[in-house]
Amino acid sequence: MAEQLDIADVERWVLAFADAVEEEAGYLTDLDRRSGDGDFGSNMAAALRRSREAVAAAGSMAAGDPFQVLGETFLGHSGGTSGPLFGMWFREFGKAGAGAEAFTLEMLAGATANGWATVARLGSARVGDRTMVDAIAPASEALAEAVEGGLSLSEGLRSAAEAARVGADGTSGLLGRRGRTSYVGEAALGSPDPGAVAVALFYGAAREVAGA
Repeated sequence: MAEQLDIADVERWVLAFADAVEEEAGYLTDLDRRSGDGDFGSNMAAALRRSREAVAAAGSMAAGDPFQVLGETFLGHSGGTSGPLFGMWFREFGKAGAGAEAFTLEMLAGATANGWATVARLGSARVGDRTMVDAIAPASEALAEAVEGGLSLSEGLRSAAEAARVGADGTSGLLGRRGRTSYVGEAALGSPDPGAVAVALFYGAAREVAGA
């Protein structure tokens, strides 16, 4: 596998993510019923279906364009409280790849770190609050370590995907401190946060595209 993700690779990443969320939409919605409004999976799947059409119609000229389209679609057409946060998250990847022909591992690490900062600032969420941040943070740390350690793109994305999954699974034992889940208390224990699971699916799709 090349040490970069070109425009076609990024489009495949977006499509693979959309497919993964579509496949897990029922599961994500069930998780949200236990900790929130119960519409997370359907909202995510609907926004990604719209994003799939928008990316295909946009005709990307730079590696960041598919993510920019994804971010704009989520900001304009996604429901719930987490939709806009995902929109801002995707926009950081769009910014990182603006004008670039491809993403390097270092660029992806930077986009993830900036996305973490943005989501944490806008959502007032920290690690341990039982939110998407609990999957973003370990993925970001894994990518930074991969860059510092000179790992390949596929190795770095595999590490990020695994870290995000562990982080998402770990939210099963956390009490929610942000959003709707903060009102249900112990009733949500035993089930992971759906936003964190979606982030894990995002990096899982990246690992798939990178051939890791």
